[in-house]
Amino acid sequence: MNTQREITPLTQYDCFTLFSRTKKQFDFPLHYHDEYELNLIINAKNAKRIVGNHIHVIDDLELVFLGPNLSHAWFTHECKSAEIKEVTIQFHKDLLDDTMLGRNQLSFMRNFFERSKKGIAFSEETIKAVKPRILGLSQKSGFDSILELFSILHDLSISRNMLTLSDAAFNNENSNYNSRRIEKVFNYLNLNYSQEVKLSDVAKLTNMPEVSFSRFIKKRTGKTFIDSLNEIRVAHASRLLIDTTTTISEIAYSCGFNNISNFNRVFKRKKNTTPKEFRDNYSGTRVFI
Repeated sequence: MNTQREITPLTQYDCFTLFSRTKKQFDFPLHYHDEYELNLIINAKNAKRIVGNHIHVIDDLELVFLGPNLSHAWFTHECKSAEIKEVTIQFHKDLLDDTMLGRNQLSFMRNFFERSKKGIAFSEETIKAVKPRILGLSQKSGFDSILELFSILHDLSISRNMLTLSDAAFNNENSNYNSRRIEKVFNYLNLNYSQEVKLSDVAKLTNMPEVSFSRFIKKRTGKTFIDSLNEIRVAHASRLLIDTTTTISEIAYSCGFNNISNFNRVFKRKKNTTPKEFRDNYSGTRVFI
């Protein structure tokens, strides 16, 4: 089964995003992404969940916490429900960094985040206790939202009867990704994606010849320079497709694509759907904090 890398619409200025929707079936392919994810599913008995190499047919109530770059998906399977409710919370992997998690008071959270690299499912008792808080999170705003998210995560970290789902070997993370030079490059791309970005300009940032830089970024990220730039552009375009009523062609140009057909082609390759379908499918409520 092919696993697709998802580019979420979170930007570096967001803490987290919460997406609520009601649907009749699951239609997103097996995928992974850089962000942590907490996924609550209600009324989807007999749907199938895949996390890494773990497969399970779920019950009426489902709550799973997933670490970065862990492949996952839910499939309709034998679920007959006409009204599946799904609430997905995603947040950056550095929202609570290693230094913060190293404090004595956060030892449960530290272990929880470490365990999430394999995926964690929660007991029905735990789900019933936190469900109203997860459903109510979209009603809060600003700092209150962040405090409530941290509080929910903490309570989950000390809950009983957690189930670890996958083997660690099924994590898609590229351990060579971290690099100060790569970080510098991605910061630059995030600031300049809307303009023409030349390989020569970015290579200069790292004090490398263009050929060496091309090899360097491919080795570190598994992607070419153009591919990396397009991923950033598509991520920003996704955000605009969800958040605004701006036309698709205006979004394409504002995100650095020089023509609409190129934008459509790149977007389809990265997201497995056209920009129009992507916008139409996001008929739920999405909140960015």
